[in-house]
Amino acid sequence: MRLLIKFLVRKVPRNILIKFSFIFSKIFAFIYKGNNVYCPICKNGFKKFLPYGNVGAINRLCPKCLSLERHRLLWLYLNNKTNFFTANLKVLHIAPEQAFYKRFRNLKNLEYITADLKSPLADIKIDIQNIPIEDNTYDAVICNHVLEHVENEFKATSEIYRVLKKGGWAILQVPIDYNRDVTYEDNTITNPKDREKHFGQYDHLRFHGLDYPLRLKKSGFKVIEDNYISGFDDKTIEYYRLPKHEIIYFCIKE
Repeated sequence: MRLLIKFLVRKVPRNILIKFSFIFSKIFAFIYKGNNVYCPICKNGFKKFLPYGNVGAINRLCPKCLSLERHRLLWLYLNNKTNFFTANLKVLHIAPEQAFYKRFRNLKNLEYITADLKSPLADIKIDIQNIPIEDNTYDAVICNHVLEHVENEFKATSEIYRVLKKGGWAILQVPIDYNRDVTYEDNTITNPKDREKHFGQYDHLRFHGLDYPLRLKKSGFKVIEDNYISGFDDKTIEYYRLPKHEIIYFCIKE
């Protein structure tokens, strides 16, 4: 299973994976059903989660809703620390994840719009470096593990800031190397194998460090660094299979 998923993640385009994932989830949700781990998004228990990623790391992917650690943490954060599920909000979701897509779409309090360059889940096809939307349009933007793929990160974050209403908020997550003070990027590295070696994945253009919130502030955001995961005990982290260390970057347009 690890080798199969590793192959699919590396070789099959994301938009193709999305189209056929519903077949995959129906089969494996049944096979893996159990009580050792629990997904708070789809509210199902399993013997274990599936492996996932370039190296096929074990016990990560929910067989039912296809959530990863970061998705389960974000779901809990949105439920417990924001007005996402209660207030009337106009929301832009960039690169919508399958674990969230239908659940967010069904929330009566949201005017929910999805956007991506290629994803079949996108309502509008956009490049977030040049968003064709008027200023001050959205109450909230979710952009989860996207900016590490974007050529000009500053243009992208500035565009997200522009389309937010005053007082609106965005959650802009990226992979962070917490042992790295300064984000590492080198636009001369273009070969996929070299990018994987330097940035952790063949389609990543940088490896973010602890200066990430400073980079967001340059676009105008007030950035709240919320160590939300610190409020969970080890047993709960393992049961939900949450990331052991991840800061939520809650960005406000004042």
